[in-house]
Amino acid sequence: MTTRHACRALALGLALASNLALAHGDRGSGGQGGHAGQPAAASQEKASVRFADVSLLNQDGMPVRLEQDLVGEHLVVMGFIYTRCTTVCPVVSAIMGRVQQQLGGRVGQDIQLVSISVDPQHDDARRLQRYARAFQKGPGWSWLTGTPYAIGETLKGLGFSADLSRHPPLILVGDGRSGHWKRYYGVTDPAVLIDELNRLGARRVHVKSTAIADHHEVQP
Repeated sequence: MTTRHACRALALGLALASNLALAHGDRGSGGQGGHAGQPAAASQEKASVRFADVSLLNQDGMPVRLEQDLVGEHLVVMGFIYTRCTTVCPVVSAIMGRVQQQLGGRVGQDIQLVSISVDPQHDDARRLQRYARAFQKGPGWSWLTGTPYAIGETLKGLGFSADLSRHPPLILVGDGRSGHWKRYYGVTDPAVLIDELNRLGARRVHVKSTAIADHHEVQP
């Protein structure tokens, strides 16, 4: 991606993400709960994921394993991109960039962002690092590539096609601790993703509180 194309893609992606966030805010000001009014192009479903036991490379050229080193017990937002893409990929990256901006210091602490290239034959670590500069504004966001085999196995386990001609906008949000995941298709409002992260975080607190209460009840 050239600098001119990157700037144009970033502007488009940020404009879409901004408009979606504003639309979400307008809905929220009416006192109505939920996200029934989210854009028709967006949809979501519960997901079952499997993490392939393969080594990948991050944008710094360091070997990482997705489940062990990045997901772990974190809350995770995961997108799928490739650097030559000038349509849906910059939009997905801009949405994730907006999520990072709004969550601030939580990213890199309890929350991790992960972008996986679906074009490993072209996207080496150096290209991903250059591409990431247009969207990433802080720590806690890993951009991954690897061998075609490693990427293929990774995508298969996450339920994503490696076919570049059939590359829909898709973002996964989940909890590495509980194993609860959702897939978000289409141009998804960043606020929807943040709401899901907050819901997963609240679920953790509830589970912990319930476990403590149950423990006290069984004490003699």
